[in-house]
This record gives sequence, structure tokens and C-alpha cells, in this order.
Amino acid sequence: MTDHPAKPRAVDVHALPAMLTALRLPSIHRHWPALAECADKEGWPAARFLAALAELELAERETRRIRRHLIESQLPGGKTLATFDFKALPGLPRARVEALAAGDWIETGANLIAIGNSGAGKTHLLCAIGHALVEAGRRVLYTRTTDLVQKLQAARRDLALEAALAKLDRFDLIILDDISYARKDQAETSVLFEIIARRYETRSLAIAANQPFSAWDRVFPDQAVTVAAIDRLVHHATILEMNVESYRRRAAADRAPTKADAPATTTADKQADNIKEEITA
Repeated sequence: MTDHPAKPRAVDVHALPAMLTALRLPSIHRHWPALAECADKEGWPAARFLAALAELELAERETRRIRRHLIESQLPGGKTLATFDFKALPGLPRARVEALAAGDWIETGANLIAIGNSGAGKTHLLCAIGHALVEAGRRVLYTRTTDLVQKLQAARRDLALEAALAKLDRFDLIILDDISYARKDQAETSVLFEIIARRYETRSLAIAANQPFSAWDRVFPDQAVTVAAIDRLVHHATILEMNVESYRRRAAADRAPTKADAPATTTADKQADNIKEEITA
């Protein structure tokens, strides 16, 4: 015996908005009148009309999801691949960066480490890759290392470190900026190593460091912890060396007037210039 679908009863079209709201289909709610008018004019079959509505709902749902994840990521605005100056880093092929932005390495919990002097574009590069990954459906968190360490220390004091680490597990990638900016004490080292060890071979880290690995004893005061942390980070990692002139200095040089255009300088002007050079050096 074959089951046949029950014949649908007559439905009040005026009740459709309320039903769509109850079903949480805001895009269909918003677009169905115009799409229905188009379908009536062009004689679409019911299946095509339904498929068009479903496609709209899915597309806008994806857009909303990306928007939520972008806000959640705390990524700085404007630091994207479109605004990254590849010409300033001739040793870093654009194709390699775009391959990293595709995110295949995230699947295996691999890491990305950018090492170079201050102002070389490490933060911009990692954030640009982070933006691309969010657009591709990944969950990313950007944070200064010091800020994250302080939050984890507070969680440890409140006996909630495990819960805090578990909350971070939902991110496919955590970008730790300025990991070698300042020396950390034993307590800070402990929670930093905790997150490195926890994510090892399971979830990815992207790290910006101003110091080479040989100087990471400034990050981890205990030599054994230094070796253990580096070992876990580099085991499955792409390492980008970015030792170029600071983009801030390049920008300052570009703004400086040429000798032909420059007005005559006074002693006070020269003293001011010397002070600026000392500050930016």
C-alpha cells in the first residue's frame, strides 16, 4: 500500500509572515512577495520558486554568520590582503600568502609564525589571513598575547582556567600578537605554555614575534619551558621571516619633503628633527 501525502488545506496567505517569523526565516519573509510576483509573471514551477527562496535564505544566513564571527574575532579593521603591501616584502610571494589564506593548514592544527623586526607588517599579514579565514567560514580570535595571558591568569585565580581554555577551543585559529614584546614572569609563562600545549596538533595558533627563537628566553624565563614551547609551536608550522625596514619609517620618509622643496631650516627645526629621529629610531 502506497502512502500519499495529505492534501494541503487552504492556507490564509495573510498568515504567511507570522509563520515565517515563527520558523525563523527572515530572508524568505523579506523577499517572498517580490519573488512571488516574478514567479507569477514568468510562470515558474513551484519547485523553482521554492528553491529560489531557499537559496536566498541560505545566502543571507551565511552573511549574518560571517558578520557575527568577524565581530567575535576582534580582528582590526582594514588589515586585509587587499591593503597589504606585498612590494615591501619581495621575499614573501603573494601566492604563498594566498595559499595560507585558503586555510588548508587549519585542518591539521598546524601553526603560522611570523618573525621580524618591529613595523615589518607581521600583524597586518596575520590579521589579513585571519580575515580571509573568517570569510571562508573559520572561527578566528585576534588578541595581544599580554591581554590573553592576563585573562587566563584571572581565570586561574578564580579556579576557572579549564573553562576559559575550553571556551578558546571553539576557535579554529588564535592569533597571538607581540608574543616577545616583554619578558613574562613564571605565572604568565605557565598559562601561556598551557594554551600552546593544549592546542598542539589539534587547533592552530598564529604568532607574531619581534625576536628570533634564539632570544625567546626573554619570553619564557625557564629554559626547559622555552624549549618545550618552541618544540610544540614549530613541529607543524609555517615560519615567515619578515626582516625588512619598518613601514612606519618608510611612510615617514615618503612624507618628508625633498631638498629642493624643503624650506630653509633653523637651528630649532634641526633640533626638533633630531628629537623625532631619536623617537622613531
